[in-house]
Amino acid sequence: MSDQIVVLSPRDNVAVAIQRLDIGAVVDGVTVRQTIGRGHKLALRAIAAGEPIVKYGEQIGYASQAIEAGDHVHVQNIGPSALVDRPSASPVAPPAIADDWHRRTFQGYRRASGRIGTRNFVGVLTSVNCAATAAKSIVTDIAKRIDLSAYPEVSGIAAFPHSSGCGMSDQGLGFELLKRTLHGYASHPNFGGILMVGLGCEQFQIQRLVKECNLTIGEDFDYLVIQEEGGTQATVEAGIARLQRMLPHVAKARREPCPISELSVALQCGGSDSYSGITANPALGRAMDILVGAGGTAILTETPEIYGAEHLLAARARDAGVQDRLYARIAWWESYAKFFGNVLNNNPSPGNKAGGLTTIMEKSLGAIAKGGSTTLEQVVDYAEQPSRRGLIFMDGPGFDPCSATGQIASGANVLCFTTGRGSAFGCKPVPSIKLATNEQLYERMIGDMDINCGDIINGTSLDAKGAEILDTIIAIASGERTKSETLGYGDLEFIPWQLYAVL
Repeated sequence: MSDQIVVLSPRDNVAVAIQRLDIGAVVDGVTVRQTIGRGHKLALRAIAAGEPIVKYGEQIGYASQAIEAGDHVHVQNIGPSALVDRPSASPVAPPAIADDWHRRTFQGYRRASGRIGTRNFVGVLTSVNCAATAAKSIVTDIAKRIDLSAYPEVSGIAAFPHSSGCGMSDQGLGFELLKRTLHGYASHPNFGGILMVGLGCEQFQIQRLVKECNLTIGEDFDYLVIQEEGGTQATVEAGIARLQRMLPHVAKARREPCPISELSVALQCGGSDSYSGITANPALGRAMDILVGAGGTAILTETPEIYGAEHLLAARARDAGVQDRLYARIAWWESYAKFFGNVLNNNPSPGNKAGGLTTIMEKSLGAIAKGGSTTLEQVVDYAEQPSRRGLIFMDGPGFDPCSATGQIASGANVLCFTTGRGSAFGCKPVPSIKLATNEQLYERMIGDMDINCGDIINGTSLDAKGAEILDTIIAIASGERTKSETLGYGDLEFIPWQLYAVL
């Protein structure tokens, strides 16, 4: 690293500019031939047409034309590469961590199920879009009648409407996916109480969910059906009455010391730039290595955004079965994209490219850094709850609110979200911690960002930043509020993945 460029591996033939490089400037013996913006790539030597472009020590594409030393390497002269050979599974030894981390605790809510929550919300879930207005009205109207400050242990009351639940088959992949998602929320430890609202004639019946998922009607779970209650207003009044009875029970919960092994952290990145894979993502990966070493769980997702780098994740799979399952999901996504006339390397987005990212391989290499360096223990379906602890990969789309919804349904009780362009996001009932990849973003959007990872460029070590991130996770899990919580995010970001024929 210099004050002008970063070279991430001795094998690399490109460097990342950490400040604007003007034509004629000499950087580490290379004369800049074209203006190169901050975060974009500089050719360190001549690269022949067809030759691999190497960053992170890995191939991120090939030169689509001859490139001279000092050229700007970006969409105009780089194309995506074919996928690399698939290695054998080889579990890795967990990194050694200080004994202090094994003794660390956070203040969590221990539920009757034995699971631990970091928040104590009351949720109003819907079985179908037709119940969305009633659910929102229950939450809006009860806020006018009840002073929640009288219930300091209650994190809030939030509605979770969605656009699905009918116009679908009552069996098959789409139905099971929605069932997993709603069950994951209904049983999530960050909820102290749940009220579900349905219409009555929809395909996705609440009574079926209750039966098939062994939900118990009681002080912390109940449901209403609009057609049975006598219409919308009657349902709203009945819902308010149910929540009024539920609140004193929810308010009895108290935080208590819990080992950090009970933390399950959802890993997200959005609005990524070229700094994402240099600062925030690897620093978050260091934090996850510590957490996993202490017995906790990290949930990585967004299958289209590990494409081209999946071999690195698969190489450290627990066994061949886990590796095969990961590759099977990649193959499914290739087929799924092809059905709609798309390809998985139709990525990065315009914002990603403006931030210096060029190919999906380059973006994916940075994205998987969030998962750290430990063994990949399990690959689960969208919204499926893992049966193991450690690093988990959950299949899901690259659309952040949708994939985060699945991670929460899978049991994540904290979410960490890295961003380089400036993503605005929150996800009740789980606190979302925003990590800025560069100092300019942190200063520009300080009202949204919780952690500045841009100081890594100025010399802060990844280990130090990783420890800072985990300290912040522990504080947030114990009740400290994130910026997105203060801003009120999370009411509109519940987006179950819709994967079915609309009938």
